Amino acid sequence: MPLNTNIKIMYLNPAGYSSDNQMFADMAKTYKYPGTAVDIVSFNPATVPPKMTDLEFRSYEALIIADTVKAARQAAKDGYDAMVIGCFYDPALLDAREISGDTVIVGPCQASISQALTIANNFSIIIGEDKWFDQMRDTVYQYGYRDKLASFESVGLRVEDFQTNPERTASLMKSAGWRAYVERHAESIILGCTMEIGFYSELQQFLTEEAGGRNVPVIDCSIASLKAAEDAALRSQIGWTNSRAWGMEPPSEEELAKFEIFQDDYQFGNIIHVPADGTDCT
Repeated sequence: MPLNTNIKIMYLNPAGYSSDNQMFADMAKTYKYPGTAVDIVSFNPATVPPKMTDLEFRSYEALIIADTVKAARQAAKDGYDAMVIGCFYDPALLDAREISGDTVIVGPCQASISQALTIANNFSIIIGEDKWFDQMRDTVYQYGYRDKLASFESVGLRVEDFQTNPERTASLMKSAGWRAYVERHAESIILGCTMEIGFYSELQQFLTEEAGGRNVPVIDCSIASLKAAEDAALRSQIGWTNSRAWGMEPPSEEELAKFEIFQDDYQFGNIIHVPADGTDCT
């Protein structure tokens, strides 16, 4: 039986700041499969600070954990095939998976590494600031990819700086990517922030040319997570969906009702719909 390519994806912008949603919507419209509908959503501004533009600090990330889990629960209620948590830290990924029913939950870090290692033996990750190194290293190691990580390369930019001066950002990324290729022998490069969107093609072309025509793939983590969500949605149709055994066992509905948690619908903030038919976003 042919697979149903009518897929419904939620792309969650977890920083609270909804002004970036259009950028993610444009990405989705460009790179999604024709039958995929994508909703770019922000958290409820009453529960997550709406002016918070990044999750660079663990204390900021702590503020969005509960809402991420609630969003996953709501994604399952609303029939989404998959949900992307749009931050490279993959915040609350395992927590969200536990409560997400049949909705697959995707993290950009895990999705990007998986993609990189299908086309290369190792990878380097371009990060904004040295501050990010500790937490991202721990995440990569937790996923089991310690021996595949060539390096982290910092460009000295905050999250909100990436899109402010694109020419400067591209120049810094080229230096970082070339350093990873020459000094660390990286075979692929991962852009380690969803706000690094839009730079992968130019960087990949630069590295490949400088490497004498040898392809050096550059993975955009926003695109990679969207594609991973779509592919996971397709695989679920052949039975490869969320495990609910042992560590993946969710709490019972009876207990949730007893504790009076997850009983009300979660109210999202800004939502941009990217329809499957290719018409303009709403």
